[in-house]
Amino acid sequence: MIVIGLGGNLPSQFGSPSGTLLAAVHALGQRAVIVRRLSPLYETAPVPVSDQPWYVNGVAAVETPLRPADLLLTLQRIEAQFGRVRTVRNAARVIDLDILDYDGQLVDEAGLKLPHPRLAERAFVLYPLRDIAPAWRHPVTGKTIDALIAELPKEQQIRRMSGD
Repeated sequence: MIVIGLGGNLPSQFGSPSGTLLAAVHALGQRAVIVRRLSPLYETAPVPVSDQPWYVNGVAAVETPLRPADLLLTLQRIEAQFGRVRTVRNAARVIDLDILDYDGQLVDEAGLKLPHPRLAERAFVLYPLRDIAPAWRHPVTGKTIDALIAELPKEQQIRRMSGD
């Protein structure tokens, strides 16, 4: 299974962060990336804690003929099209698209590490991932998603958005 994380906390030309993420899902479909499952969206406090707006996050299971590096390039192009400007790490952003897992492949290249190196530390990844793939296991540690959630720092605030 190929899993992409979606997030953002600033409005864009597509409206609110949740509107932006839904527009990004549509954009994926126009670029040889078929979304098979989309999690409910969650509101999450910034990690690390800061005074920026809360994020909207979700996870999509996708199919694509693109190799991991080409998929990453596609995601970065969508981010740029949507107005993402990279400044400092963990800055507020209109959109963030990350490859979280690519069929369990282990990749360690410049600019691309799989599975995503911080996915096991983030409630905003694990909760939506559990919604679409409750049997998923971390490709390196073999831990279940429930075990990873149990290990999360308790200060990470997350709430499922209503209507999902």
